[in-house]
Amino acid sequence: MIGLPRRRTIGFVLMPLLLAANSVAVDVNGYYKNFVAVYDLPTYSLVGFDFDTPPMGQVTSRLRLNGHMRLGGDASFSVAWDIVPRIQDRMLWENNLLYSGTEGSAYRAFDFDRRIYPEPDDSVASFGLFHNLDRALLSISARDFDLYLGRQAIAWGSARAVNPTDVIAPYAYTELDTEDRVGVDGVRLRVPLGFMGEIDAGYLFGDDFEFEQSAFFLRGKTYHWRTDLSAMVVGFRENLMVGVDLARAVGGAGVWLEAGYVFDHALDGRCSCNRDDYLRLSVGLDYSLTGRVYGFVEYHFNEPGGDAEEYFSTLTGTAYRDGGVYLMGRHYMIPGFSWQITPLISGGGELLVNLGDPSALLAPRVEYNLAEDIYLSAGAFVGIGRKPALEPGESFTFENLRLRSEFGSYPNIYHTSFRVYF
Repeated sequence: MIGLPRRRTIGFVLMPLLLAANSVAVDVNGYYKNFVAVYDLPTYSLVGFDFDTPPMGQVTSRLRLNGHMRLGGDASFSVAWDIVPRIQDRMLWENNLLYSGTEGSAYRAFDFDRRIYPEPDDSVASFGLFHNLDRALLSISARDFDLYLGRQAIAWGSARAVNPTDVIAPYAYTELDTEDRVGVDGVRLRVPLGFMGEIDAGYLFGDDFEFEQSAFFLRGKTYHWRTDLSAMVVGFRENLMVGVDLARAVGGAGVWLEAGYVFDHALDGRCSCNRDDYLRLSVGLDYSLTGRVYGFVEYHFNEPGGDAEEYFSTLTGTAYRDGGVYLMGRHYMIPGFSWQITPLISGGGELLVNLGDPSALLAPRVEYNLAEDIYLSAGAFVGIGRKPALEPGESFTFENLRLRSEFGSYPNIYHTSFRVYF
């Protein structure tokens, strides 16, 4: 992560504030969250006996402050800052247990060193303190357009479980806190066109404004034949994606189709030979079974994936390195439901099934609304499938680890959260 020079930082954050002399309204809100998670790694087989690792714990808090002020005319400025203390087992600092390709994918031209304690060059024992300037956004809303300048959230897609067109800052399926998308730096213009239509275009700045680390997009949305239709072109880190997203109601059910086709390194000006183009697609339907029970089922196709023996080798491809892909197989079925048990208690669950292994990830959850703006929840991600094996070697490394199913190789994660909004 790039350290941000002090003078440049102050200018970036305070410039919109200096324009606020004529502000007519200032609003401050936010939340405090606490997550407790226990990671129980799978049992590894090694030459006739099983190798087990004790469960590991993690306690993460997050204090987020959101500020919004109205400037003169049609302009406003928003800022959000996170303070995140974390206590966890040393192994969790050193390893990515879920082989996720989404970490570190945010498009930011420059940033603070996010770790406050210990110093960025020091190793972490058990406690770390982090911060994140997640929003710094100047918005201008005119009659014919909306313009957004600065750090903002950008995401697309109507699919419920896996969004093929969401390549900017996607979350992995097992992420515990998905309420706010990671902010990215850029300029975005949205122009309304008739009834429920719009043109949405933007440019996102990558590391030090380098084009090969940046992204751009052009997306059109309209409504015809009782269907929400959108098409897009997205350039990201010298790759090019064309995508479509369709959603409509059929016989009381909602149906959707979201797809993205990526042309590997199509924008780098090199030879087109040996490129690894790929398709991702999600199609599904949902239905309100009763007034309190909602269900859905979704199929996801992930062309970059492969068979179990190919899982580690696929992680070096463009899809996983640049495209935010984290699933390692090709064919998935994801059923899920939610249930409003009482006015204050809700529950539900999903099952992410790799049809090729086969293996599955079970994700039950329950939430209790303790009081106004106060919530307590609990859940789990439980991997089902063949456990990984260790080849003989001097140490436990990826080189001597052999996966025999995707989700059988995931750790079981048991988690609780406490959230207060203010």
